[in-house]
Amino acid sequence: MQRYFISVEQFRENTVEITGEDARHITRVMRGKAGDKIIVSDGLSREAVVELESLEQGLVTANIVEHLDMLQEARVKVTLAQSLPKGDKMETVIQKCTEIGAVSFVPFLSERTIVQYDAKKEEKRLERWRKICKEAAEQSHRNIVPAIEPPLTWSQLMKSFTLYDAVYFCYEKEQGSQLRDALLPFIQSVEASSTPNVLLVVGPEGGFSEGECRKAEEAGAVSVGLGRRILRCETAGMVALSCILYDFGEMGGV
Repeated sequence: MQRYFISVEQFRENTVEITGEDARHITRVMRGKAGDKIIVSDGLSREAVVELESLEQGLVTANIVEHLDMLQEARVKVTLAQSLPKGDKMETVIQKCTEIGAVSFVPFLSERTIVQYDAKKEEKRLERWRKICKEAAEQSHRNIVPAIEPPLTWSQLMKSFTLYDAVYFCYEKEQGSQLRDALLPFIQSVEASSTPNVLLVVGPEGGFSEGECRKAEEAGAVSVGLGRRILRCETAGMVALSCILYDFGEMGGV
């Protein structure tokens, strides 16, 4: 069943109103008609199966048939901090990690970031990333649309480490602790009823410098490896995120 995220204001007591691009998608792409059913969610506390009643240009109204429980989200909240990669790789990272289960994304600039940051173009790029994220969240039946923050500097990102229960710094030169080595003791320390917040930090194409690794550890991050093979920057976040969710039992893990 097709899913759409709408604003809180679009929910009424027994009906919903769908406008803008979502209304056009229902009418033109999905060729919806009265009587068809879809799922709508406000991304916060309400999610429902609704039956389309009227379809006009730019406006679709529907009646609420059934309220749904919002049980699709993982217990552990993982934010992916990704150093800006070149080309459209960030779009791939956002799309796939939204499908896997990230709750938010923090792009940042690091020492070896290749991308030339242009603040004037940033709003348009953020808008595109958020659109991709919303579509991926709908496709994968998420209960929320992950947040995407404006890019931070490396120092700004490190200052945010204190906001998380654990910070894992993915470093390809790490020869000691692997992600699972660091993760399992943390999982054992987490109370069953809690929802821990984890930050996963992934570098750019050229990786992190030794100085950045040292500063990250001084700021409270745990440097971890992701196995013997070197992963592309757009792959590392997907792999690490999947490992974290698996070990927390979100993908049939322990």
